[in-house]
Amino acid sequence: MTTQNNVTQPNPQVSFIKPVLIGAAIAFLVISFFVFGVDYTDPAWGEYWRIRPLLITPLAGAIGGAFYAFMAYQSARGFNKALTILLSIVVYLIGVWMGVVVGLDGTMWD
Repeated sequence: MTTQNNVTQPNPQVSFIKPVLIGAAIAFLVISFFVFGVDYTDPAWGEYWRIRPLLITPLAGAIGGAFYAFMAYQSARGFNKALTILLSIVVYLIGVWMGVVVGLDGTMWD
């Protein structure tokens, strides 16, 4: 006689905060390279022109990180892991690029 083991394994927990913070930090480093590397600033840009890109771009990076966390969750549920990682990278890069464009609009991106 054999006994059945009815133990179900739970889905692995996918962290949400960690990818969001990493995505925002990478985007902050990217925009810092552009913002703090400026030698000449146009007086028409205003005194606090750096605030907008330093807020918008990390926000876009955080959204890209959240998308990565969502796709990691989908991967844990059975979707193709390579496809979800590739899609996450593409969405993140496009999101950070759009964050840089929107953040620098009217100043360096003119």
